[in-house]
Amino acid sequence: MSRFTVIIPAREASTRLPGKMLADLAGKPMVVRVAEQALASSADRVVIATDHPDIAKAASAHGIQVVLTRVDHPSGTDRLAEACGILGLQDDEIIVNVQGDEPLMDPALINEVAQTLASDSLASIATCAAPIADADHLFNPNVVKAVARRDGRAMYFSRAPIPWARDALADGKKVLAPGLVALHHIGMYAYRAGFLRIFPTLAAGTLEQIESLEQLRALEHGYHIALKTVAGHPGAGVDTPEDLLRVRSIFEKKEPKPCQ
Repeated sequence: MSRFTVIIPAREASTRLPGKMLADLAGKPMVVRVAEQALASSADRVVIATDHPDIAKAASAHGIQVVLTRVDHPSGTDRLAEACGILGLQDDEIIVNVQGDEPLMDPALINEVAQTLASDSLASIATCAAPIADADHLFNPNVVKAVARRDGRAMYFSRAPIPWARDALADGKKVLAPGLVALHHIGMYAYRAGFLRIFPTLAAGTLEQIESLEQLRALEHGYHIALKTVAGHPGAGVDTPEDLLRVRSIFEKKEPKPCQ
């Protein structure tokens, strides 16, 4: 297994669920639960990159390495770039970005995306996708679709139902065409540190702005994204109060009860 670092970008502001990074999941803040999942992977180290002292304090209290970053980053990728500088990472080192609201992330998937990048020396980014088995997902704009090239790299990402099976979807049908290779993009990325330093300097792409998908900026500027197809999709992240209740219930069932 190639060496890599996990960095968890954790900003304090959240429009739909304020304070979610510190939301309690069976006695521990959510961002700490995410870090614990990452620590169960093969990562050499796991670091939380945050813009808020309260998140940094919570991380330190649970023995998680933390770096404080600026508050004005437009994206988590920009926050990762600053964290790479603070940590003194070399250009060829691999960083896996695990979102701070993904407490159900599978450690094996973290390993998969890191190894995918390590195995493709020409790629600057690696990510993964899982087969779509539900027509509703294919047509849901909140489910990002990926299309792969023959060499295992990403050709395109879209919110639209791609590839479009012309004949099967004629007359407005919404079905999964027989033999259709449709992939649901899983938003986990591995990067080379050198690319993370370059990425914030790249002009936002036209397709990126139209689709509201940041990874398209890399493709538009000619960078390669290695795409690993995996069997299944990890548990959904936490974006809403309903999501928090669902995930909290899962952790409460997993945690051992104290002796009476």
